[in-house]
Amino acid sequence: MIQFEKFTLSNGLRVIVHQDLSTPMAVMNVLYDVGARDEDPNRTGFAHLFEHLMFGGSVNIPDYDEPLQMAGGENNAYTTNDLTNYYIQLPAENLETAFWLESDRMLSLAFSEKSLEVQRKVVCEEFKEHYINKPYGDVGFKMREMAFKKHPYRWMTIGKELSHIETAKLDDVKNFFFKHYRPVNAILVVAGNVTVDNVKKLADKWFAPIPAGEKYNRNIAQEPEQTEARKMEVKADVPLDALYKSWHMYPRLDKRYHATDLITDILSGGGSSRLFQALVKEKKLFSNVECYHHGTVDAGLVSFDGKLVKGVKMEDAEKALMEVLEDMKQNAVSENELQKVKNKTESMLAFEDMSVMSRANSLAYYELLGDAALMNSELEKYQSVTTKDILEESRKIFDEKNSNTLYYYAN
Repeated sequence: MIQFEKFTLSNGLRVIVHQDLSTPMAVMNVLYDVGARDEDPNRTGFAHLFEHLMFGGSVNIPDYDEPLQMAGGENNAYTTNDLTNYYIQLPAENLETAFWLESDRMLSLAFSEKSLEVQRKVVCEEFKEHYINKPYGDVGFKMREMAFKKHPYRWMTIGKELSHIETAKLDDVKNFFFKHYRPVNAILVVAGNVTVDNVKKLADKWFAPIPAGEKYNRNIAQEPEQTEARKMEVKADVPLDALYKSWHMYPRLDKRYHATDLITDILSGGGSSRLFQALVKEKKLFSNVECYHHGTVDAGLVSFDGKLVKGVKMEDAEKALMEVLEDMKQNAVSENELQKVKNKTESMLAFEDMSVMSRANSLAYYELLGDAALMNSELEKYQSVTTKDILEESRKIFDEKNSNTLYYYAN
């Protein structure tokens, strides 16, 4: 059980405190309830651009990294389709430095054409390097566009197209900031060698004076149920043919989510997994295979990808994959096989809980989902999944009408 205390400031900022006196360090995690799904379809990539802009200086602090390094701290951030997360780790006696830095960013960025230009260049280079010039770099774009017709998961976190970032105006950026990066849309977690009283005092001093902002209420277009199989073929300058498939799954808070997570482990969780055994080891059709899901808050995707061995026909490779999935739909997994992936999940959750940084991140994430306490019932939800659940979910997910298939051919 992860113990924590929770309080809310008058401006709506939710604060969670998790004490761990076994470490000399403190962690501050600031999660903003904004991700790529909250963007205008004609101005995508903004949440990710912000992740970079947030390090470009704020109203009273021109350089974010220097004072943090002087306080012995380190920091990073990440953006997903659902959220943006910033975190700092530093010696606990320097905790106030983290409060000073993070509150000033929340108060307001130092918006300047120069900062925007610098970060825009960084993001555009990242876009080119990872998605345009990299072999198979466009797979995520094509797969999402095929699978999602309405929901904003139809574009990647980096953005739908490069031009959206290239043409981003300072006013657009400002509006996005003051709409989303407000206390009322944020969750602050302070963990490590800290006390609730001290965190309350520092939160009141540094964060309470920041204007609350307006609560952002999502109105996202829901994805209609897919009723027919979709297919696409691509030819590109890549080393090997590759097969990609994806199927719609349930939202993160749906009780069937945990069964789906275990299904992907049964299929692809290491050398003894079903897909590896059948497609790589026995039939030697693929050089590598992966089956995973994207863990999104709204209904997302279970995905398969595999590089074909040279000379193997795409149709033969797909047929062999479908045979493995058909077996999941026809025959219940054994109790033993299910217990094996549950044990693996249990050790993974335990491993995640070992670091204070990871615990702080998880508390923020579960609070975003509805309540930080959900973190403590997660293992129980996995343990309660039955072999019957696995069979039923396999039948629903791996229905051909629910599938999106991309044949990616090497020129």
